[in-house]
Amino acid sequence: MMTFENFYHDLLDLAKKYEKQNIPLKIEQDLENNIIKIFGENITSLSRAKNGLNDVTELAYATAEHHPYWNLLYNSSEIANNVLDKWKSNLSDDDISDIDWALKELKQAIDKIKNKKSVNS
Repeated sequence: MMTFENFYHDLLDLAKKYEKQNIPLKIEQDLENNIIKIFGENITSLSRAKNGLNDVTELAYATAEHHPYWNLLYNSSEIANNVLDKWKSNLSDDDISDIDWALKELKQAIDKIKNKKSVNS
């Protein structure tokens, strides 16, 4: 029976084939969670950050709004997306306004969590 770990090892063999043809690949794995990431030679820290943040943003969009931490995750990812999008340029006044609004939302979410915690204590 084939497993995800078998697939990973087969993938490493395939990657070696391409490395012999001077196509370097970087492979990261988290076999416990069935995750394999393959990066090409021109990957940058910025593009990796954007890619990873896409996963966080997807979770924030998919999480029901009634979850107590939804607003924290959503607004944090919105701030991070805004910053990464403008990493090589300047934040506009609208960008700063959006970040400021998200920070206020984060503060309200923290206060709500604190209040709920003190009520339950």
